[in-house]
Amino acid sequence: MKPPLKISVITVTYNAANLIARTIGSVEEQTYDAVEHIIIDGNSQDSTREIVCRSEPDRGIYDAMNKGLELATGKYLLFLNAGDRFHTPDTLAQIAAVTEKGDKLPAVIYGDTHIVDAAGNFLHRRRLSPPPRLTWRSFQSGMLVCHQAFFARRDIAQKTPYDLHFRFSADFDWCIRVMHAAHRRKLPLANAGLVVADYLNEGTTTRHHKASLRERFRIMEKYYGLMPTLAYHLWFLVRNFIKK
Repeated sequence: MKPPLKISVITVTYNAANLIARTIGSVEEQTYDAVEHIIIDGNSQDSTREIVCRSEPDRGIYDAMNKGLELATGKYLLFLNAGDRFHTPDTLAQIAAVTEKGDKLPAVIYGDTHIVDAAGNFLHRRRLSPPPRLTWRSFQSGMLVCHQAFFARRDIAQKTPYDLHFRFSADFDWCIRVMHAAHRRKLPLANAGLVVADYLNEGTTTRHHKASLRERFRIMEKYYGLMPTLAYHLWFLVRNFIKK
């Protein structure tokens, strides 16, 4: 009998003492045992350092994520922010079951997310939903899968660190590069068909919305070209105008 595939859950924190326990508890209640939880704290000035085991200064959230990448030893890894939770106690068991369905281990296993408030109450689904079939070109329509529901194979992810030139949307860039690496190696991207995580409505990208959008435009132009990127944003503006 093959041993279960280990999954690394990486959480980066800074001054998150009021949130981190929720995330730790969510990982600990998983019914799947082959899990390691790596917490990287950016030298918090509150009581977070009394809760977590590793704390040191970093150059921002994506630098901390790269530190987590380097430490991960699981076959797959997932970034789960402080305050975010897995949707159900058997979420990771369901993810692991996906790996047994095909001849090749997927490069990425992905799912959906729900947005919750600070008390963990459901607010709404994301505006963008994961497609039945995901490719590296899918993000031409925006970040259809957020990183809290994006399990990447470690052997690919560790060769694809976050680009620190992007301050607010490096996760968008990272997901595209991981998927593009999978495309080059002819590895599948598997839809788990489930809600993976409940994530907080307020985050770094939300707080710096305009700067994030500018970065995403540059990223989309880099991978998909200027004209398709302009066309998508024009459609986005028209759609929002029609809704109003």
